[in-house]
Amino acid sequence: MRAANVMTTEVIYVGPDTSVQALAALLSERGISGGPVVDADNRVVGIVSDGDLLHRIETGTQRRTTRRSSWWLEGIASDRELARDYVKSHARTVKGVMTRDVVSVSDTTNLADIAMLLEARQIKRVPVVRDGKLVGIVTRANLVSALATTKSAPATGADPDDRTISDKLFAEPQAKGWVDISSADIIVRDGVVHLWFSDDQPLEERLTIRVNLSRRG
Repeated sequence: MRAANVMTTEVIYVGPDTSVQALAALLSERGISGGPVVDADNRVVGIVSDGDLLHRIETGTQRRTTRRSSWWLEGIASDRELARDYVKSHARTVKGVMTRDVVSVSDTTNLADIAMLLEARQIKRVPVVRDGKLVGIVTRANLVSALATTKSAPATGADPDDRTISDKLFAEPQAKGWVDISSADIIVRDGVVHLWFSDDQPLEERLTIRVNLSRRG
């Protein structure tokens, strides 16, 4: 399965000039924890989450301004952190609180790759883009929903279409009885058949299976 199969296409997004209060209201009203930030051309320029609104001057939850200065290098890092925290807590628009380093995927990205991306980056959602423009979003909830609506898959993890191809390709040789395909390793992935034979597989059987493949390919 790919991003296009599970993504949410009616994406809730905001612009960089949206006020922080409007963003907070949107997240609260829609019951979501974040979303992409897009420009006038529908290109993703950032992403925001409820975590970006935790430390705000309006609610008195801004971070303490005590600077850690054990070493001079640590002091420099702390200055940068203080500047970032100040902007986060005082910015009036989304562009001041959003994360600008956004990772995105295409609508053809495999779900396995998306799952690894979400885990590696420790993020909950990833925008889906086509030709640089937002077309959807995949969240962890989307992946869970995809799992809930699929039938149990074999341990090979093959796509249903790949399993169908495999079944059709080797139904006839199996039915004949005189062709042993147990000594052949057969993998169909993304519509491409990969076939390996053991050293003791008779030449006639190898040719039979190959002819059957060419007839149905």
